[in-house]
Amino acid sequence: MLQHTVVHHGGHHTVTGSCHELKWGASSLLIDCGLFQGNERSEQSLEIDFSLDSVCGLVLTHSHIDHLGRLPWLIAAGFRQPIYCTPATAELVPLMLEDSLKLQTSLTAKQSSKVIDVIKQLMVPMEYGHWYSIDWFNHNSADIAYFNEWSVDLRFNPAGHILGSAFIECRLPNEDIVVFSGDLGPTHTPLLPDPISPPRADYLYIETTYGNKCHESVEQRSMRLAMIIDRSLADGGVILIPAFSVGRTQELLFDIERLIHEHDLQPDIPIILDSPMASKVTESYRHFKMLWGKEAKNRLSQHRHPLAFEQCITIPDYASHLKLVNRLASTGEPAIVAAASGMCEGGRIIDYLKALLPDSRTDVIFAGYQAVGTLGHELQSGQGHVDIDGVQVEVNVHIHSMSGYSAHADKEDLLRFIQGIKEKPKSIRLIHGVKTVQEDFAQELKMLGYDVES
Repeated sequence: MLQHTVVHHGGHHTVTGSCHELKWGASSLLIDCGLFQGNERSEQSLEIDFSLDSVCGLVLTHSHIDHLGRLPWLIAAGFRQPIYCTPATAELVPLMLEDSLKLQTSLTAKQSSKVIDVIKQLMVPMEYGHWYSIDWFNHNSADIAYFNEWSVDLRFNPAGHILGSAFIECRLPNEDIVVFSGDLGPTHTPLLPDPISPPRADYLYIETTYGNKCHESVEQRSMRLAMIIDRSLADGGVILIPAFSVGRTQELLFDIERLIHEHDLQPDIPIILDSPMASKVTESYRHFKMLWGKEAKNRLSQHRHPLAFEQCITIPDYASHLKLVNRLASTGEPAIVAAASGMCEGGRIIDYLKALLPDSRTDVIFAGYQAVGTLGHELQSGQGHVDIDGVQVEVNVHIHSMSGYSAHADKEDLLRFIQGIKEKPKSIRLIHGVKTVQEDFAQELKMLGYDVES
């Protein structure tokens, strides 16, 4: 029977640019096609530098740009095969690509729209928990027995990372089950359900972004957020949160609503969502309430609106955004502002940082991974001055890094996922992580008796 191989076109020893090609016989399937970010971006090309001749489809694990951002370049290279994903991911992909194309290319809005329309036409939404037979591979063959030799079955399972995220089970013609984790979410988050280990994984390809760290708990993150807000309110000033449009923004809004409802957060402090993309994504989260976790659904049953509460204000246009930046910079009045982008690589957060980094009353909360080479990483590392658009800006703000808002599983979560597989995989390959972290995590797994490649 046919044996599989996996070729990594990105996201093997890197945290961004995920793109893996599952091969068996003369056919193959791409798992993600993501954009490189930070220093990894400067070291890699956006062009598709591998052959697409055998590629019969693309599977998207979720809608973060480091997993789908090279889709336009894939289309430019001639790819016209089906794109498989969950329904929620299918809704989010056009939003994410529209935003990404503005930053990454010189395409006009009309040209970008044409590219996105092609991608939308190729999408094949698949529900969680069902096996789908991808049986149109080699469909020109009249030999059904030969035809079945090249088919594969797919099953999407909730990954708990962001709305619509999935880990993928691939059942090959030889009955081997190959599992790609995509990005796994942490356990016990209130907005999305925890990922549940697959019943079987002969070969497991698992992310290791935080394979050597443990996050603070949901309770700890909520307490820290409350303490930061209280400290900030004591001396005025703004709390800036560089917003990852999908995942972190919604988790933060969820916690802030709880602080308002249960801990008497100052009732008149404005909670400002200054990111058109995050606002649209938050609407999608509300649209897919059936995918929420138990605590989130409980709040709905209490007639609370954790992602659409009264104090949450959205900024509709760029002129309003600039007016708000100038107002906050001149008055020092308190506010909580979530603005894109999450790694401070562009978007509306840049205007806030330029205006408010020199003000010691300002707090900046980093609630997600900051890739090396990004402005977010420079600030997180404690730089006294940073370059923004060619201007040296003094940094006098209070910097906070809150691992409890990471959308990624930590070391304990990853171990729990692996150990939850009833029979040990024949092989585990560590992907989507820094090589040194993968080496540390590999040692942990080897001590537990697993066969590991990193």
